[in-house]
Amino acid sequence: MLLLAEFYGGDGCMPVNSGNLTTAYLGLGSNLGDREGHLQRAVAILDTIEGIEVERISSWYETAPVGKTSQGWFLNGVARIKTSMSPRELLLTVLAVEQRLGRVRRERWGPRNIDIDILLYDNLTINEPDLQIPHPRMQERAFVLVPLAEIAPDLILPDGRRADEAARDHFPGQEVLPYSSLRC
Repeated sequence: MLLLAEFYGGDGCMPVNSGNLTTAYLGLGSNLGDREGHLQRAVAILDTIEGIEVERISSWYETAPVGKTSQGWFLNGVARIKTSMSPRELLLTVLAVEQRLGRVRRERWGPRNIDIDILLYDNLTINEPDLQIPHPRMQERAFVLVPLAEIAPDLILPDGRRADEAARDHFPGQEVLPYSSLRC
């Protein structure tokens, strides 16, 4: 099992809550290089970290870029995890996983080999400059709602709708296709 200290290069003093496990949902995406490999490695690393248990992973979906549209298509999915980490600890951990996998932040919404976002953390709401839960744009993005509805169709979203209901909305310009590694 990988410890947080290995990510932070620290002395192992990063606290991990030992209380009850909380359900959280993470959005994962990649549009550079071996997209599927990046996503699989991210999930594998997350599942080895003390304080995180990956419970379920959606299928991968090929999705048109949103925001900055002049870039390659993304491969996206959602993971449901159980965690003993606080939201802040979870944020630091997913950022460390991104860094370990070579993520370089050059421009907002630009191309990236890996992106991991905290979508939901139980029913908690946090609004801080660097941490917003629920993810502020998740309900506007088909690439989040479609895989989320796949693994948690009955999940009640912040607006009161079920995930499967929200995923059926129309998202102009947001094409979401089932992924096939055999597609040319």
